[in-house]
Amino acid sequence: MPPIRIATGAPVPDPAQPLDAGREVKRLRDLSPRQWKSGAAAWLGWMFDGLDMHLYVLVAAPFVAQLLDVASVKDPKVGYYSSWIQASFLFGWALGGGVFGRIADRLGRSRVLMLTILTYALFTGLSFFAQTWWQLLIFRFLAALGIGGEWAVGASLLSETWPRRWRPWMAAVLQTAVNIGIMLAALANFLLAAFPYRCVFLVGVLPAFLVLWIRRSVPEPVEWQRAKEQSANAPPAFLELFRGSVRRTTLLTLSVCALALTAHWAFLFWYLQHLRNLPDLSAWTDAEKSQLISKAVWLVVLSSVGGNFLAALLARWLKYRRAIAFLCLAYFASMFATYWAPLDANGLRYGFAAIGVCQGVFALFTMYLPPLFPTLLRTTGAGFCYNFGRVAAGFGTVFFGLFSQVGDYRLALLYAAFLFIPAAGLAMMLPEPADELPAPSA
Repeated sequence: MPPIRIATGAPVPDPAQPLDAGREVKRLRDLSPRQWKSGAAAWLGWMFDGLDMHLYVLVAAPFVAQLLDVASVKDPKVGYYSSWIQASFLFGWALGGGVFGRIADRLGRSRVLMLTILTYALFTGLSFFAQTWWQLLIFRFLAALGIGGEWAVGASLLSETWPRRWRPWMAAVLQTAVNIGIMLAALANFLLAAFPYRCVFLVGVLPAFLVLWIRRSVPEPVEWQRAKEQSANAPPAFLELFRGSVRRTTLLTLSVCALALTAHWAFLFWYLQHLRNLPDLSAWTDAEKSQLISKAVWLVVLSSVGGNFLAALLARWLKYRRAIAFLCLAYFASMFATYWAPLDANGLRYGFAAIGVCQGVFALFTMYLPPLFPTLLRTTGAGFCYNFGRVAAGFGTVFFGLFSQVGDYRLALLYAAFLFIPAAGLAMMLPEPADELPAPSA
């Protein structure tokens, strides 16, 4: 039904249509309640993603040392088993992104968003009860299923309900939610420094309360509802990602995400282990080291928040693919400069700040990937391609850890940085989202 017009010629929205249906807004105050609720749900979900995914990284070495009953975090078994636990988390993240992404394309964004949040909250909390390294591995894998799924669902929910011309800024704001979640994890670790390491996992139960609000307040996106109705109960199959014109986009996106995420997660996991084991900290107590770790995380994350908005500016100026390529090269240069030669804790902080700024590249994937795929393959495609990179990152975490010497992970971090170079090259071959390209002339 077309809009009803009054004497002034201004259209009056059809009351049967949601306020955000087919409408571009110019200011925040023009957003409908539906759009605000969708934005809040995606932002909060991503914030708790950041919280839950980083709790283990903060206590990995000392907690795994306790589970293995070894005397020192520098024992080679600690690095080996802790890296496999992190790998299982990344494998679960990848699987969850694909599985929950597919479910969300079939059942709806809001319904599946609730399921993903409950999954990662439950199994992060259960990590508190782990008594062996393999029990912790299982709990981290199961928690990651929900985190991977929430990334794909939250990104699609926001891209389908907010103005498309705002996407670079939405990406920055959404990625900042992850940064704030990581900062909250670091704060929890700082405040609980005097308690057993396992206590930080209890903080991960908090996201479960968000589900109660989502269930009552967040509707399904109109774009998804219409696409579902038009599919006539015949939604596209998963293999459509590898057919026709979509195939090239899928393969390129998989490659860029796999390379960039492997290097990124090698840094996220090993930089804290490297910092904790520096020779100049040998006389520090465990509590003092934990507090230093938290401060380092805050430095990286605060820098990353600025990087998110820098990435948005670059995307508006250079478009997405050039901005992604530029930031990948900057990430490589920052890691290379930081780990080319041994530095003490004070010297590393400058590198941490530079690396944090470059992490804004991952904010761009948030809004860039979903529109590359058809609506009923959107969460499936974005979730699968981005999160498949976690599989490569999981193996990469273990692989690059093999280059470490006892307690010294500098070479692991240095070698991982080189993966950003081919990632930048392949990024230049990616397309721009079709709905952001100028319309062809008549």
